[in-house]
Amino acid sequence: MTLIYGHRGAKGEAPENTLASFQRCLEHGVDRCELDLHLSRDGELMVIHDPTLRRTTGLRGKVAEHDAADLVGRDARKGGPGWIQPCPIPRLAELFEKCRFEHWQLEVKSASKNRAARTVQAIAALAQQYGLEKHITITSSSRTVLSAARELTPHLQRGLVAEYAWLDPLKVAAHYGCHLLALNWTLCTPERLIKAQKQGLHVSVWTVNEPALMRRLADFGADSIITDFPGLAVRTLRG
Repeated sequence: MTLIYGHRGAKGEAPENTLASFQRCLEHGVDRCELDLHLSRDGELMVIHDPTLRRTTGLRGKVAEHDAADLVGRDARKGGPGWIQPCPIPRLAELFEKCRFEHWQLEVKSASKNRAARTVQAIAALAQQYGLEKHITITSSSRTVLSAARELTPHLQRGLVAEYAWLDPLKVAAHYGCHLLALNWTLCTPERLIKAQKQGLHVSVWTVNEPALMRRLADFGADSIITDFPGLAVRTLRG
């Protein structure tokens, strides 16, 4: 059975990467999620996609220029589905405390070597604190991040996020000892899917929002899909 991951919670239904979005995902019975992480100035893991605040909060500045206590006071519902209540940028720790997901894909964006190291080590510490080491995969399209994860947190699973085929994603995934391949749906041919699975990779296809595409990927045998609309995915794939 093809598993369902909520993209940034339930990005199409609630403000992305907010507690409300992850709670909405769980309300649909979807207990797997994908989210994005950046470090605050004081080294806390903040759940936000962009390195800057503008798109989701309307404010200027970079996430890395603010302390966590400041960031959690920022309303991140701008540009998403209409939402009445303010939706603060959450700490990852808050989601670990309040959301019971079976599995988390934690995507770390491109970072300097130093920042990548600090980020994966912060993930490892938090995962240990909440007993979630077996329930998370650190994912990234950045080879700097994957290299840091392989060297510094080898006990945690790794995943390659592949959007383009200019480098063979299966070779890159093998090089970094990945367990998961988060594959853009445009790259997911039956041949590549089978080859990846024979290589021992869990193939998670993103971002899949059309019912016909959900069904087609399930027919191909995709291990999981990542969707903005987990409720629609449940109705489509679980009937």
